[in-house]
Amino acid sequence: MNNASRIIAVASLGLLGGCVSQPQSLYHWNAYQDQVYAHFQGDNSSPQEQVAALEASLQEARAKDRPLPPGFHAHLGMLYAELGKADQVHQEFETEKALFPESAPYMDLLLNNAKK
Repeated sequence: MNNASRIIAVASLGLLGGCVSQPQSLYHWNAYQDQVYAHFQGDNSSPQEQVAALEASLQEARAKDRPLPPGFHAHLGMLYAELGKADQVHQEFETEKALFPESAPYMDLLLNNAKK
């Protein structure tokens, strides 16, 4: 193989490599992980601000027809609990259970604690 052929081969591989797209994530994460981290680090945002950010992520996921990650609805429910919104707490925990059945024992525990 001469030098010209090698250059063409390397350039062709480079072009093909640029066409490869990144795989799409299974879930619509958006800024969820950053929000949870900030919440547990005691950032200065209020529960209302965090709920608003998560609700925006929820609407964006629905618009893109993408599923939300495990724990999203549970975390949203915990924020609603901080705000004293019992109906929404129950709804979010039940949604988490429905989407991720493996979370049922923990969600049931949280639901029982919310009733008290």
